[in-house]
Amino acid sequence: MLPEIPTPCVGVCRLDPDTGLCEGCLRTGSEIAAWGSASNAQRLEIVQLLRERRRARGITSWADQRPRRRGRVAIGRSGG
Repeated sequence: MLPEIPTPCVGVCRLDPDTGLCEGCLRTGSEIAAWGSASNAQRLEIVQLLRERRRARGITSWADQRPRRRGRVAIGRSGG
């Protein structure tokens, strides 16, 4: 089960009249309206769409670039 996915809202809540996307978080009005009652699976789908929208605009972060579903590596621990 996925942990609860927090809202991607960044507090800049203006819908661009040309794209229909929020200027802050890049969600559509429908995605914003659905967020409160969306399941975690639905929220994950929205978050993945947002990642694609950011990439299409050249807006990326370290989190957007890291590999997914990779095993964790223990740092600073040695056996023995």
